[in-house]
Amino acid sequence: MSAGILYIVATPIGNIDDISARAIEVLGAVDVIAAEDTRHSKLLLNRLGISNKLVAYHDHNDEYVSAKFIESLSEGQSIALISDAGTPLISDPGYKLVKLARELGISVLPIPGASAITAALSVAGLPTDRFCFEGFLPAKTAAREQRLANLSKESRTLVFYEAPHRISAALQSFGKVLGQDRLVFLGREITKKFESHFYGTIGEAYVWLNSDSDNQRGEFVIVLSGVEPEEALDENNLEAFRIAQLLEGDLSLKRAVALASEITGVRKNQLYQAMLDRKAAE
Repeated sequence: MSAGILYIVATPIGNIDDISARAIEVLGAVDVIAAEDTRHSKLLLNRLGISNKLVAYHDHNDEYVSAKFIESLSEGQSIALISDAGTPLISDPGYKLVKLARELGISVLPIPGASAITAALSVAGLPTDRFCFEGFLPAKTAAREQRLANLSKESRTLVFYEAPHRISAALQSFGKVLGQDRLVFLGREITKKFESHFYGTIGEAYVWLNSDSDNQRGEFVIVLSGVEPEEALDENNLEAFRIAQLLEGDLSLKRAVALASEITGVRKNQLYQAMLDRKAAE
C-alpha cells in the first residue's frame, strides 16, 4: 500500500474570496483536515460546503497527534493541514508533523495561497529583495527590547507580527531601541473589512496609532526598514568598507573587497555583503 499525501494548505487571512480553487479541491478530497482551532476552521469549511473529518492539531497535542497522523498517512490516507489563517507553519504549529513525514519518505505538498508576510511586504514600500521574518516579539518589555537590540544592525528589511493589545508598547520599544526616524509600515487587518495601512517613521507611527483607538484594533504586520549597510559595520569594518569603495573605482568588486580585507583584516564575506547591500539600496 502506498502512503498518503500530507498537504499544507493556505487559507484566507481575512477575505474568504482569497482561497484558491485548488485549496478547495484538496480540502474536499482528503480523508482528514487538521486544524489549529476546529471551531474557527469549521466556520470556513461550512462556507465552502466541505464536511470532511476535522481534527484538532495545536501546540498542546502536536506530538501525540503527529504520531497518529503519520500512522494514517502510512496506511494510505491523505491529510490536509490548515492554520487559523494564512499559510501553516508560519508562526503556527506543524513543523514536527512535516519533519516526521519527511523523515519517513511521505509526500508533503504545499497548496500555496494567502500569507500576511508576503501581503504586507508587497505593499509596504520598503526593500523586498532581502528580508527576514521575526514572528512575534517577546511580550515582556525587557526581553522585547533585548531582541530589538540584537536586530539593530540588521540591514535586511524586518517583518514582525504583533497583537492589538501589545502594538503600542511594541512601537514604544522600537523607538527607544532603534530611534524614532527608522521607516516602518504597519498593516492592520490585512484583507479584512477594516484594513488600514500606515507608512512613515517609527515616531510618526506611534502618533498615528494612538490618535484613534480604532487604529489599535485587529492583528498587525510590522515591516521595518533595515539599517544602511555602513551603519551595520563597526568602526574597523567601516574603514574597510570605505577602502573597498575607493578601490572599486579601478577594480572589480571582488578584487576591491579582497584587497580591503587584506589591508584591514576584516572578513571578506561580511565586507562583500555590505557592498552588495549598498548597491541594492542605490
